[in-house]
Amino acid sequence: MSERVFFDEMRGTTDTVRPPYADYNDWFDAEDPKRLRRKAAEAENLFRLTGITFNVYAEAEAQERLIPFDIVPRVLSGREWARLSAGIEQRVRAVNAFLYDIYHRQEILRAGRIPIEMIAKNDAFLPEMIGVMPPGQVYTHIVGTDLVRTGPDDFYVLEDNARTPSGVSYMLENRETMLQMFPELFIKNRVRPVNNYPKLLRRSLSACAPEVAGEQPVVAVLTPGIHNSAYYEHSFLADQMGVELVEGHDLKVVDGRVAMRTTRGYQAIDVLYRRVDDDYLDPLTFRPDSLLGVPGIMDVYRAGGITIANAPGTGIADDKAIYSYMPDIVEFYTGEKAILKNVPTWRCSEKDALAYVLDNLADLVVKEVHGSGGYGMLVGPAASKKEIAAFREKLMAKPDNYIAQPTLSLSTVPIFTKAGLAPRHVDLRPFALVSPQRIDLTPGGLTRVALKEGSLVVNSSQGGGTKDTWVLEG
Repeated sequence: MSERVFFDEMRGTTDTVRPPYADYNDWFDAEDPKRLRRKAAEAENLFRLTGITFNVYAEAEAQERLIPFDIVPRVLSGREWARLSAGIEQRVRAVNAFLYDIYHRQEILRAGRIPIEMIAKNDAFLPEMIGVMPPGQVYTHIVGTDLVRTGPDDFYVLEDNARTPSGVSYMLENRETMLQMFPELFIKNRVRPVNNYPKLLRRSLSACAPEVAGEQPVVAVLTPGIHNSAYYEHSFLADQMGVELVEGHDLKVVDGRVAMRTTRGYQAIDVLYRRVDDDYLDPLTFRPDSLLGVPGIMDVYRAGGITIANAPGTGIADDKAIYSYMPDIVEFYTGEKAILKNVPTWRCSEKDALAYVLDNLADLVVKEVHGSGGYGMLVGPAASKKEIAAFREKLMAKPDNYIAQPTLSLSTVPIFTKAGLAPRHVDLRPFALVSPQRIDLTPGGLTRVALKEGSLVVNSSQGGGTKDTWVLEG
């Protein structure tokens, strides 16, 4: 079998530096490797001092870890970004239209474009949201679209994160770190800024406030607490937006509004950017044992007394089985062909697809439909025979719980190692902010990189790191 060739975003497939990286390459070649190693150590220390960590939930207890940061930026040209941003905006509009439809007239089901059982039997679909109109008709206020690349012009959407996408704080801290470490690079390269994201986030959330809000809507961030894996991000975003960070016990329903406790009594909240899952949001509506949410918040929400971002029930749009229908969803609601391609997907709930997947497990990537963080999946080419056999049993026991995809030849970008530059696989998560009148896209996003040679898993919980993403002007 011939060796697989990967597209390298810095050097293409011919070892000639591509135009977006030309200025960076000239700078790198002129640098002293000892200085770069010193700067890499400084960057790691800066992350440690800032507290840029995440929690990994092991079987026994949660462990706090430092997110590895690589000092070599990922560079995209303005032309590449223009195409990506057009495709992401198209997809985000379609996702919001789909969510409105699926909780109202369900025209896409009537038209037979999606099987009814895909919705009716899906745990991510919330019957409690049927007929509910979110303020401004916005369901997904913040969307993180995971993209992978296989060639100069070949980008694929890997996943639509429509519930509570994380990682934006790392995007901002990565840029801040690069500005501190290598200010000369930003003079030499015309890199589009990302530091206005918190301002845009607050503006976008405020624009989605309910009618009962005043001229200056009160925004707050709801966190499950310090033990959550993304707590650093919750506190970071609240601080950057200049809003309160609250937990469920800080909130209660007062006079038909959700209010937070302050030193001056309770203050009504207009927009709640929640980082708590649907099941834990309201113990009176969902899980009665939840201590993370607010009793009665769903009644206030249904009455139009608060905006919840993202809206409850949005998980149906980033379910991996629904993902396989996204080209149809985009075309159904926009009347256009999808600009960005889906990865070919086999739904294991279908008999023929399951048979194919079982016959080809060693060559496929198999994922849980509700899985995240790189857990609960099989990467066939990297798995042992024993792991494949064990996964086969799980797949046969509950085929509805899985989808499968081919193993793509993911692009690589260089990382800095003691031996110099070395290629590693990456993905990209750009962030879109949705309000009634506009969609704002931050140029670039979070690049996650598999630090282990040959690995295709980029999640930080699975040993991956991050790097700054540059979108060049022009």
